[in-house]
Amino acid sequence: MDAAFTAEQDEIRRTLREILGRRCGPDEVKAAVRTAGGYDRELWQQLSRQLGLPGIAVAEDYGGVGCGPADLALACEETGRVLLPSPLLATAALCVPLITALGTGAQRSALLPSLSSGGMTAALAVPGPALATALALTGGDAVGQWSGGGRAGGVQARADEAGGGWRLYGEAAQVLDGHSAELLLVAAHAGGFARSRTLLFLVREGAPGLVRSRQAVLDETRPQARVQLRDVPAELLGEQGAGGEGADVLTALAATGRTASAVLAAEAVGAAGEALARTVEYVRRREQFGRAIGSFQAVKHRLADVYVQVQAARSAAYYAAWDPDQGGLALAQALEALRTAAGEAIQLHGGIGFTWEHDAHLYFKRAASDELLFGPVHRLRAHAADRAGLFAPAAAAAAAPPAPVSPAAAVAAPPPAHEKVAV
Repeated sequence: MDAAFTAEQDEIRRTLREILGRRCGPDEVKAAVRTAGGYDRELWQQLSRQLGLPGIAVAEDYGGVGCGPADLALACEETGRVLLPSPLLATAALCVPLITALGTGAQRSALLPSLSSGGMTAALAVPGPALATALALTGGDAVGQWSGGGRAGGVQARADEAGGGWRLYGEAAQVLDGHSAELLLVAAHAGGFARSRTLLFLVREGAPGLVRSRQAVLDETRPQARVQLRDVPAELLGEQGAGGEGADVLTALAATGRTASAVLAAEAVGAAGEALARTVEYVRRREQFGRAIGSFQAVKHRLADVYVQVQAARSAAYYAAWDPDQGGLALAQALEALRTAAGEAIQLHGGIGFTWEHDAHLYFKRAASDELLFGPVHRLRAHAADRAGLFAPAAAAAAAPPAPVSPAAAVAAPPPAHEKVAV
């Protein structure tokens, strides 16, 4: 296996870093998140036209660049450095793979070219704080009860016998970029108790009965919306009996979660690396007792520990980009590294670092928000361990009754090492 980056990948990263370096300073990021859309639309169109950023992992047949999830992850490492507020995660990492996996030929042809060109953005609406569960990042039920479970709450879907199609009613409270997306991909519960299943539906901007409101959130670079569906007409993603079956939907969501976790890990590593770099630059300039505080051994040790943690997380993120099945563990390590790097940035910036307006808090808020949305870290690791069967053999051995021992074997067996033998 050749782990080196290709010339095309290096060029994408270099070009993206140059553009973002000019357009995404801390002041520009703060200004962008306070716009109605929550991001710089002009910059988004530039990234879409010049680099094909939202279509990196989309096949060329649908207007994309034709690269793979690894290229998207590498690009997101650069966007993570500057905490770029954009619809990239919701559109390219969450919705595009689901439409590709479950959509009919007509749906893919109608939606993917617009999504890959940046002409349209999309958002995945999952009921309640269940995004990590829906994407199978932290475990969950096998029948999708998080979508509504046939009871009150969540989002319910019913067939519209009069006009054909489907009708949705319910609410999703934490939808990434849900206030500005032209297309919503809504996970809803259908079939009641008799045929309980989770399906995905397409809801267009401006649909009657659709109410969206932007929420006040900790991390403004990850805008979220409350989406209310009041008997909203919707189109089933896929075909009933094919992509429309609940089992296929849950499988597609889990596969999307594995790819998205690798992308999120790379993004978190980029943010952690930048937080560390800014802290190193500060301690080189800040003087105390007539010398730079970066020359103090205690400060060096703390930054060295952060550096080792960030580099280990970067290696894990790159491996997950190549093998998305390792995305959960890589995401856990990357989120932990980001939390540590952001925390040390605040501490080592001293009194100015504790002010809420300081740039270090942008990274601290991103670390806290991502862990709330996609974690927590210990659950990511526990789920990865369960999937790998890490503790299953030990648990089975502990639960199994002891094997019978014959008298001859008992006599022949040597005494335990801790016991004294009389001679």
